[in-house]
Amino acid sequence: MDKKSKPASSVNASIANRIAKAVKAGLKPAIKTAIWLLKITIPLSLAVTLLGYFGVVSYIAEFLNPVFRLMGLPGEASLVFITSIFLNIYSVIAVMAQLPLTVREITILAVMCLIAHNLFVETAVQAKTGSKAWQIVLLRLSMAIFSAFLLNWVLPSQMKGIVGAPQVALSHNFTGLMIGWVKSASLLTLKIIVLVTLLMVLQEILKEFGVIKILSKIFSPLLRLFGLPQSTSFLWIVANILGLAYGSAVMVAEVNNGTVSRRDADLLNYHIAISHSNLEDLLLFVAIGAPVMWLLLPRLIIAALAVWGRRWALSQKKDIGYAG
Repeated sequence: MDKKSKPASSVNASIANRIAKAVKAGLKPAIKTAIWLLKITIPLSLAVTLLGYFGVVSYIAEFLNPVFRLMGLPGEASLVFITSIFLNIYSVIAVMAQLPLTVREITILAVMCLIAHNLFVETAVQAKTGSKAWQIVLLRLSMAIFSAFLLNWVLPSQMKGIVGAPQVALSHNFTGLMIGWVKSASLLTLKIIVLVTLLMVLQEILKEFGVIKILSKIFSPLLRLFGLPQSTSFLWIVANILGLAYGSAVMVAEVNNGTVSRRDADLLNYHIAISHSNLEDLLLFVAIGAPVMWLLLPRLIIAALAVWGRRWALSQKKDIGYAG
């Protein structure tokens, strides 16, 4: 019995040691990435809050009104899209709740916002993992607008029912606005620190026990269809579940460690720039009446086309290089 118990205790100790090692390996880069992320997110959030209070965001939205009418959206919808560029989907829902929109309009607007939301923070993440910032910004904004024109063309015209999201009280008092921002920023800070740390530790544990290799093999057929290398499987999963901001720690670490090459990370960035956060963010729009199929499929198709287009562009550069 002792002989049997010793190997068991030895195995348990070995597993515990490996987990402890993984936790230790994940903590330092997690804290570093969380601080970097907060340095971008908090000042940007404050700046947008102030711009909104002083009417700058509304002015920009009014300028875009004629374009939005061509996409089958009321002019006021431009305010929602502008908000999404600077902030997260929760802020988008808060603004959207103030507008009387049909299911069709919410669907078009939701796809636009899912592609372009939190643009500057997420672009900073993608710039650290192998892509040029200006290319990502151009890609996301152009594809958001393209998707709106496409959906306005293909969506059934009978999607007319007015949907009312739960009304959200927006403070017009400066002191109240700042108090609300401090509360929101504090919660965001806590969320970033906790999620980034947990994700980095989880990644190290999965790597230590070989789970990442298994996940890569499972998803490799789907990724091949999307034009993505197998090495990006785990990062693709992270981006789809947690998004770019919260998944940034893992993405940066994988590229810095050489687990994913910068070229492969660049290809992944072209996909997840258009299609990511397909759990929490997508479900927020589903909760206010947008059909899940129309939120997901168009972005996946456009993302796949973007990656294959990027692969073709890279191959052309390679051919030119050889020719020279």
